[in-house]
Amino acid sequence: MAKSLRSKWKRKMRAEKRKKNAPKELARLKQALSLDKKGEAVMADVEEIATVVPASKVKKQADVNMAEVEGDDGKMDMDSKRNKTTLLDENGQYPSWMSQRQAKKLKGRRMAKKGGQGKKKKGLSW
Repeated sequence: MAKSLRSKWKRKMRAEKRKKNAPKELARLKQALSLDKKGEAVMADVEEIATVVPASKVKKQADVNMAEVEGDDGKMDMDSKRNKTTLLDENGQYPSWMSQRQAKKLKGRRMAKKGGQGKKKKGLSW
């Protein structure tokens, strides 16, 4: 697709805009990354582009997260009352992620094992 005159024109104009804005963008990036006398980047310019978070806050947050993970047993919270072969829970419900088609297929297999024939199909009886 994307071969119509309109899309070609839009692509051309986006390229022109990139050419026009490239020097401004490059200057802004250089200014944001330039080092002042202290050896740190100018944060006022960087804050316009991205959210600035102090390193100490990030380290503390990482330490807290690691402590929580170490305290865990490493097991996921799963629905333990679900039958592994039929995937039914105690109320006879299939998981929410399962589509109706999959549930119907599993039910058909379960009924076939249970009662031999299962549900009769509609159609002519010859």
